[in-house]
Amino acid sequence: MAAVTPGSAGDARAEGAPRSTPGELALRKDMPLVPISSIAGRALVTVIAIMTFLCSLTAGSAILIAGASQDWRQSVSREMTVQVRPMAGRNVDAEVARAAEIARSVSGVADVTVFDKTEAERLLEPWLGSGLDIADLPIPRLIVVKLRDGASPDLAAFRKTLTDQVSGVNLDDHHVWFERLATMANTVVALAVLIFLLVLSAMGLAVAFATRGAMSGNQEIVGVLHFVGAEDAFIAREFQRHFLRLGLKGGLIGGVCAALMFMVAGLVQTSMLATPGGDQLEALFGSFTLGFKGYVAILAIAVGIAVATGFMSRTIVYRHLQALE
Repeated sequence: MAAVTPGSAGDARAEGAPRSTPGELALRKDMPLVPISSIAGRALVTVIAIMTFLCSLTAGSAILIAGASQDWRQSVSREMTVQVRPMAGRNVDAEVARAAEIARSVSGVADVTVFDKTEAERLLEPWLGSGLDIADLPIPRLIVVKLRDGASPDLAAFRKTLTDQVSGVNLDDHHVWFERLATMANTVVALAVLIFLLVLSAMGLAVAFATRGAMSGNQEIVGVLHFVGAEDAFIAREFQRHFLRLGLKGGLIGGVCAALMFMVAGLVQTSMLATPGGDQLEALFGSFTLGFKGYVAILAIAVGIAVATGFMSRTIVYRHLQALE
């Protein structure tokens, strides 16, 4: 009969009990304070992805409209229109030639295009229809004056010279259209900024509720850690890492979806070139291609939302822990 030595029973119990591997011990030691995967976490990732998608769409649309508006304003600011109305007892062709000569002599003028009577009548067809006899109508003759880039001629002197030397003349420098385009563009951009801020506010509320929900689910663990001496910064940092990870995941998903949508829109617009609808879209909104800066802006939005999510969760947790003291 074998002798039982001290500790042999303990060894037997130890042999009968399940042993923990070093990997399992490390897993328990490194187990996160906030569960990595949960229903609430997946829901928050979805919310962040949707919010990032909407923010990226809003920002991208504002960039496209601002760029198109800049092109409109540059085009309008580089052109002027001289109108010469037919006057009784005056040779309108001679008056038009004289007005064109004066326009060419102005400093900063790059090109002067005179529209003859046939071209003027063609411009009126969309409103009056075709096949009409408009020979007796006092249709003004048009002269389009294009300026060089950066040129700023003396419009007051130009207008006075035309008025003094040409009968029935009117100079339109398009400043009214320029102001309207600027007002419209600024309004659209301001509206986009407002929508952007509203979406961010909604996302902030979602992150705040998710953080409080995570704290409620881990309230006992957080309380024990707090009262046994764990630093508030450590606990808050754990929550920050968790929500930063969720924010990055949701932000990248939403940002990639928005970038793909702009790419698809650009391809669709390219396929519609040389069609009436495609020409109108290009005239109104320009190209749907964001370019490098636009995609960098989408990436910055995604990363910024993730950082804001982590910072917000850290702030909420830290304030809660301070209230426990």
